[in-house]
Amino acid sequence: MQVKISLTDESTKFIINNLYPLYLHDLSEIWGWKPNQYGVYEDDDTLTLSDQNKVFDIWWTKPSVLFPYLIRVDNIPAGFALVATPPYTPHGSDYYMNEFFILRPYRGMGVAQTAAVQVFHNHRSSWELQTNPTEKNTRAQSFWRKTISKYTSGSYQEDFTETENNGYMLMFRFNSPS
Repeated sequence: MQVKISLTDESTKFIINNLYPLYLHDLSEIWGWKPNQYGVYEDDDTLTLSDQNKVFDIWWTKPSVLFPYLIRVDNIPAGFALVATPPYTPHGSDYYMNEFFILRPYRGMGVAQTAAVQVFHNHRSSWELQTNPTEKNTRAQSFWRKTISKYTSGSYQEDFTETENNGYMLMFRFNSPS
């Protein structure tokens, strides 16, 4: 099984756009979200997935600031990682894992850890990522603890923080080893 990450561009962004509703559906279990009256996971009157995707066009307009990675397993789309740099990072970190998603058929096989490490290796500096701190999200919490601890040989910080948009979050901060 070969896990590879690659940056997407205007010609391949549709693959991440195809995966994004599945990501929101997965998150609905954790956050308690429900789709709007049109079946789109948005808290406004977004009519279509095409309309929803337009919000994410920014990821392909700032190539040295925002990094939209597609994760593939044996050349099949398996997920994505959206990485931001300042001014889109909280707490002064150089890199922020804005979104990270692996499709269910690829979970529990080491795909997520391999992909995350590849992303971290591509951007060696200070990192931050946040995840929901509730009991409904213990799988993601455990994944990030294990992955970051292994990647940094245990040299990372874990804390709780109040965020502007997502409320109370579990925050991980670390530096990529050189």
